[in-house]
Amino acid sequence: MPLTLPPLSFAKNALEPVMSAETLEYHHGKHHAGYVKKYNAAVEETAYCDLSLEEAVRRASAKGDSSVFNNGAQAFNHAFFWESLAPRDRSGKPGGALSLAIDKAFGSLDGFRETFIDIGSAHFASGWVWLAAEKGGALTVVDTHDAVPIFLKDLTPLLVCDLWEHAYYIDHRNDRGTFLEQVTLECLNWENATSRYAALRATART
Repeated sequence: MPLTLPPLSFAKNALEPVMSAETLEYHHGKHHAGYVKKYNAAVEETAYCDLSLEEAVRRASAKGDSSVFNNGAQAFNHAFFWESLAPRDRSGKPGGALSLAIDKAFGSLDGFRETFIDIGSAHFASGWVWLAAEKGGALTVVDTHDAVPIFLKDLTPLLVCDLWEHAYYIDHRNDRGTFLEQVTLECLNWENATSRYAALRATART
């Protein structure tokens, strides 16, 4: 099915100084928009055009269709990235079952942040770092390379941060570690993550 560029749920300057309006203008308005445009062109009048984005990416991965896979996966990853972010006054903290699961997996919220930052900082070249849940509900932090989406690892994403240089270079130059420190401290959308985890747990009980 054709994709449209999802709008941001916050103003382009709402994440400053962690991510500037200039960064969002390029990252969302050009990079993400470019993936959407190229994906739509790649699937037009093909067997992929009637599939959901996730189904198309899975099939393209299996068949080695790089244009559909790369652009579709990056469209998915970027959309999830924007949903993972919120301005400081809306970011909140993990609640309910997610808070307990974070304590169990990482010892504390600070323990999660340290793990997330360490794995994201150590990641070589481009990619993504995810907070994800296994089928039983256990939490893990996983990095994926280039365009690879987390669902290909049979994990449910809760939060993600972009590790491609265009995500942080305007504001932090090549200092990915500081970018991750500031994002995890000020800009993660814990309300969304808490709701996603609650939905996962509810599904597991049925």
